[in-house]
This record gives sequence, structure tokens and C-alpha cells, in this order.
Amino acid sequence: MRTISRIFLSLGAATLLLATGLGAYASHGLGPEVSAATRSAFGTAIDYQFYHGLGLVAVAILTDRSPDSRLLCAAGWLLVIGITLFCGSIYATTFGAPASLGAAAPLGGTAFMAAWLALGLGAWRAGHGGAANPLA
Repeated sequence: MRTISRIFLSLGAATLLLATGLGAYASHGLGPEVSAATRSAFGTAIDYQFYHGLGLVAVAILTDRSPDSRLLCAAGWLLVIGITLFCGSIYATTFGAPASLGAAAPLGGTAFMAAWLALGLGAWRAGHGGAANPLA
């Protein structure tokens, strides 16, 4: 497996491990002092972390098949940035960080959207001779 693919697969696995642990914590460890809105936001962050962690696993597989695709590589890094900014800011504010840190969440959401666009464009280009077809 190529280095970039191993990096994305390792980051994806770590992301999914952390999401699983945080999901368990949300179910059993968040105290009654946490508001319903905060619980809901925390749950949303966990869901998004799971979805985008799986996206990282997919990017790892695709970059292994098409290592020269800059778009696929960009998709992976944008997913990492999105997970860090979107999910991380929600987790941080849940645990007492200043509410102003929540301003990073929209930047993370934008990174998620850019990642999926890059993934789609990378797959499209690969299928049209732009790079080795990662879907073949």
C-alpha cells in the first residue's frame, strides 16, 4: 500500500475509533447538566465524524489505486481538516471551550463539501483518462 493511502487509512481508522468512543461517552458519560441542544450538537458531530471517517477509508482505497490524482489526495486532506474543525469545535465547546471556537464549525463544513467535490471530480477525471481509473 502506498504511503498516502496508509496515512489516510490510518487517519480514517483513528477517526472511527474516536467517534465510537465519543459515541459511547455521549450515551453514558455526559452529565445531566449538559443541555439538550448541546447533546444534539455533540451527536451531530459524532455522526459527521463517522460519515467522514468512512470517507477517509474510501479515499485511502482510491488513492492506492490512483496515487497521482491530486484531487483524490486533496479530498483526503480536506476530510481531515473538516473533521478537525467541524467535529473538533463542537466537542471542544461541549467540554467548556469558549463559544467563539464554535465559529470553526462552518469552516469545517465547507471543507467537507470541498472534499466531496474533489472526490467526485477526481473520480470523474480518472474515468476520462485524467489519471489511472481508481474505480476500475
